[in-house]
Amino acid sequence: MQTITLRITLIGLLFFLSFPEFGAQPKPGLEIGNKAPEISLKNPNGEQLSLSELKGKVVLISFWASWCGPCRRESPNYVAIYNEFKNKQFKNGNDFTIFSVSLDRNADAWKKAIQDDALAWNTHVSDLAGWQSDAARLYGINSIPSNVLISGDGIILAKNIKGEELNQFLKQLIR
Repeated sequence: MQTITLRITLIGLLFFLSFPEFGAQPKPGLEIGNKAPEISLKNPNGEQLSLSELKGKVVLISFWASWCGPCRRESPNYVAIYNEFKNKQFKNGNDFTIFSVSLDRNADAWKKAIQDDALAWNTHVSDLAGWQSDAARLYGINSIPSNVLISGDGIILAKNIKGEELNQFLKQLIR
């Protein structure tokens, strides 16, 4: 009986390890206080947009998708936070924006969600590769919604903070 249990455990472990996204750990270097890796993807108009173009702003990198219910439920919170903080002066950055990285595969669904949820910022990007997105892999994203807050000089300040916690965190960063 112990042999069968051991075999089943080993088979389960091998199966689990063969799908790295199930056991994905945060990528080395993505700790708070480190520089955020560059992301450069296309916006809904097909133009390349890079995270580094937002240097000087406090940026919330938001990983989401149009088909993700929890992401869509978080949208009104992001809209409110964007509207409240977009023109604020921070200790380490001027202005605030959201760099939305979509894990969609369907461009029309992605664009419709941006419009339907009134995501007013103009920094939406995607490679339309779904979970195989280069940006999601680079940031070790294995669930959405996920986010990373960075300072005006690209330093990671916080990860996966939402709602009132994000609101309070941003208030503490204001000059």
